[in-house]
Amino acid sequence: MGFLDILLGRTKPVPPNLDVLFTIPAAALTLQAALDLRPTGAGAVSFKQAEGAGARQSEDEILGLLHLDTTMTTDVTTDEFGFTWITCRQQDPDPAALVTALHAINTTLSDNGFGSGLLCTVIGFTRDGSPGRLGLVYLFKRGTFYPFAPTGPQRRDNNLELQTRAALSSELPIETELERWFPLWNAPVP
Repeated sequence: MGFLDILLGRTKPVPPNLDVLFTIPAAALTLQAALDLRPTGAGAVSFKQAEGAGARQSEDEILGLLHLDTTMTTDVTTDEFGFTWITCRQQDPDPAALVTALHAINTTLSDNGFGSGLLCTVIGFTRDGSPGRLGLVYLFKRGTFYPFAPTGPQRRDNNLELQTRAALSSELPIETELERWFPLWNAPVP
């Protein structure tokens, strides 16, 4: 960053730390012990789809890797904002295997030059026998996590989100600016 950038208040974006996703399995144990939240076996990566043969080749490479795991189903969708979601679902939740698959998606996109288009990764959690759902969201541009707990159309459980922040604050880099805890209303996960 140059002197002019400092004077004009420009900041350099935080480079995504894709390896921080591997802290999720331990965080899942904490969520289960502290809040009775269990992994759903679902996770998704959201990114701005690039145009061209390189982007199609990256998506084909990702889907080829994911289809090697027969315990996981994969779905590709586009939301109303034009972001592509690659969703992975496991019948028997295994957070370590799910995180490995999501990391592979992110790494493939980043290695092929599309890292700037990465938006977030979401991993789903739920409470047995209750409607409580939670998505643990990793923001690539910030290098932080935040909890998102939808309860219905345009409604969220702020109490559960704050409890999750408290439970995970020593394990994950939690986003400190609450206004950056963006709602993902139509995300395929949680």
